[in-house]
Amino acid sequence: MTSTVDSTLQVLFSREQIRHRVAELGRQIDRDYAGEKVVLVGVLKGAAIFLADLARSISVDNTFDFVAVSSYGKGHQSSGAVKLIKDLDQPIEGKNVIIVEDILDTGLTLHFLRGLLDQHQPKSLRVAALLDKPSRRLEKIEAEYVGFSIPNQFVIGYGMDFAERYRNLPDICLMPAEDS
Repeated sequence: MTSTVDSTLQVLFSREQIRHRVAELGRQIDRDYAGEKVVLVGVLKGAAIFLADLARSISVDNTFDFVAVSSYGKGHQSSGAVKLIKDLDQPIEGKNVIIVEDILDTGLTLHFLRGLLDQHQPKSLRVAALLDKPSRRLEKIEAEYVGFSIPNQFVIGYGMDFAERYRNLPDICLMPAEDS
């Protein structure tokens, strides 16, 4: 298969590395929830591709829903204020819920979402983050399932964007200096 990644972009994680790691996360979730059902709650828009791949890698019965929040706007610095744009479509009371996020950065978004979803009284509530940037954490929050830990670099691809660009890249790449 020919790469569709622009040759000027530096690949941080290839599609093969991502596929392998997502499969490992799926097996871990299967072990943790053997014989149970899981609801994956994807955080739009960035986590949509990760959620789709993760859902297909999980063999336990799973469904998914989406929420949308805003804290970034069109730049690459968090505004610090998180607001809910789209709530869940289905009730999660008494269900095993995994919040699926593209990147755990400052922790502000996940802290907000955990608090919000806890109010719905799920049976369990965990977090799956494709990427974790622990050096940026402002809220004390950790993900139970982490794809890759990364340094403080702005990344694009595999659903993650800069001003709505680059989401379609199959690899996770470093943001080009001329665009940031």
